[in-house]
Amino acid sequence: MKLIVQRVKRAKVVRVSDQKTVGEIGLGLFVLVGFKKGDTEEEAHKLADKLSKLRVMSDESDKMNKSINEVRGKMLVVSQFTLYADTKGGNRPSFINAEEPEKAKKLYEYFVTKLKEKDIQVESGSFGDYMQIEAVLDGPVTILYD
Repeated sequence: MKLIVQRVKRAKVVRVSDQKTVGEIGLGLFVLVGFKKGDTEEEAHKLADKLSKLRVMSDESDKMNKSINEVRGKMLVVSQFTLYADTKGGNRPSFINAEEPEKAKKLYEYFVTKLKEKDIQVESGSFGDYMQIEAVLDGPVTILYD
């Protein structure tokens, strides 16, 4: 399981097929999450717990010292199978290591549920759909969990 976490001033996800905004936040964290074959709910639970406690939000002295809940921020979580792109074999990436869509969707929904159980306001993308994403990064602050 991989996460790319970016601190944002605002972020929005639009489903291209109908131009509907499916997720939108102000101050908070924009999270891309990818699942590899063999990932488990236990791993998703652990990463949700770790992410909920991540202290990258600014305090009164503009230091990265607060969690998302402490600043009443939100998260926008988007599934991103391309995080498991393998480019070793040439110029066209292979996604053979990415989890199958049905299993990945279950893990994605489980991950989002676990974040919500931490009293985090979570918006999400539209799993499996082509989306356009707008994000205004803050800092920028980008953290990779692998």
